[in-house]
Amino acid sequence: MVVESHAVEMRGVTKRFPGVLANDAVDFDLRQGEVHALLGENGAGKSTLVNILTGLYRPDSGAILVRGTPVSFHSPRDAIRHGIGMVHQHFMLVPTQTATENILLGLSEPRFWMALSRYNQVIADLGEQFGLTVDPGVKIWQLSVGEQQRVEILKMLYRGAQVLILDEPTAVLAPQEVEELFKTVRSMAQGGKSVVFISHKLHEVLSIADRITVLRKGKVTASGLNTAGTSKAELARLMVGREVLFHLEKKQRTPGDVVLSVEGVQALNDKGLPALRGVSLTVRSGEIVGLVGVAGNGQAELAEVITGLRRLTSGSIRLHGEVVVQERETRRDDFLVRRIIDSGVAHIPEDRTHVGTAPNLSVTDNLIMKAYRQPPVSHGWSINASVARSRAESLRSEYDIMTPSVETPVRHLSGGNLQRVILAREISARPRLMVAMQPARGLDVGAIEGVRRLLLEQREEGAAILLVSEELEELMELSDRMYVLYAGEVMGEVRQADAATIGLMMTGTRLADLSVSVGTKP
Repeated sequence: MVVESHAVEMRGVTKRFPGVLANDAVDFDLRQGEVHALLGENGAGKSTLVNILTGLYRPDSGAILVRGTPVSFHSPRDAIRHGIGMVHQHFMLVPTQTATENILLGLSEPRFWMALSRYNQVIADLGEQFGLTVDPGVKIWQLSVGEQQRVEILKMLYRGAQVLILDEPTAVLAPQEVEELFKTVRSMAQGGKSVVFISHKLHEVLSIADRITVLRKGKVTASGLNTAGTSKAELARLMVGREVLFHLEKKQRTPGDVVLSVEGVQALNDKGLPALRGVSLTVRSGEIVGLVGVAGNGQAELAEVITGLRRLTSGSIRLHGEVVVQERETRRDDFLVRRIIDSGVAHIPEDRTHVGTAPNLSVTDNLIMKAYRQPPVSHGWSINASVARSRAESLRSEYDIMTPSVETPVRHLSGGNLQRVILAREISARPRLMVAMQPARGLDVGAIEGVRRLLLEQREEGAAILLVSEELEELMELSDRMYVLYAGEVMGEVRQADAATIGLMMTGTRLADLSVSVGTKP
């Protein structure tokens, strides 16, 4: 039940960075015992606002009140002292330490001697109280993503947090884990805690939130909307300032020749354990083939094998009928990757920051990474700076990359604009095969529409696309065919199937073992 007293109020909060007004006189209020969703496009000012609320930034002007008392935070420690904690999208845990050790890390107590068994019991009891089941004595690297998230939440609860800020909490969770998280969030709200829920998934926001505040370009466009009576379409319009199409028209077309052929591929993961177990699939020109599976079932390793970033231990990869990767491959990785790129392969990696871009280099440098060896960008042994800049300006305009300058380091860009840089670079190379890993993850509804439209345009132009996503709805809407992966094996190939059937395959049931007809192979 929502209680009208305010846990937190932010009044007229303004924050500027060089060339950017991130928050423009923002008002935000969070009531005790409610779940309040904070929405906005990438770069709308959400992160800045919560970073101010958690003590990472100080506002240029405005006020923060906690339970009616004005406060001034100089660090996250100050925010924690006032009962405000944040669970970041990218977890801040030490993999080699246990759950309990991570939760106690940085606290003044215990100081010299840790009675680990006693603290394990305290953490276990806390987890049971809030429905956050986790083994306190297990090391972080041994836990699933969902369990690691529970540790992050327990870390805040152990520190006495009454206000929890959850930043994109469902981005890396399986559907079952999302439902468990929602149960926990509802339980915390019913117990009097307040939750700020930041997400781009509008159906989840409408399911979990009591009220919604929307930011656009640093300003509030809707303050404290009641979820009841609010639609996805209305929220999307408030976020991006226009109508957003949630379902794009996919034209019927007949696929062409086989572009990618994966034959009996086996590979190991980073721990040296089997990740792919005899995977075979094909992708033809002019079609989108979806790869379905819960995170950690071999999708990432398969994409890396196809793009030359991971060695296979058995099998082969063919492009246009020619073997480009095989078991006895002896060339150095950089030569292998270059050969695959020269074969017309584009790669939209899952990790935009460390794999997809060079964070400290400029937008221009990142946009020419596939063209710097070729004229007119290449000029002998040097780069023609004016041509490179002109190319970057053209792509910036075509792909609507919002940046103060093409010389801005890409580390300063929002997630959506960083993805636009990657898409601009990869698509402008006119690929024959595109391997797209989670291309819309973490993006706002407007950016998602743009990414999906670009993928369909590439399909129309005859590119073969292997689409890897954990959004089943997205895969079912965009894909012409789908392969379902479980524990590194293909459970089956489907053209049309309901979510329940695919869900059974995602959890290890082979298509051949299902009695329901879900389509036929080509």
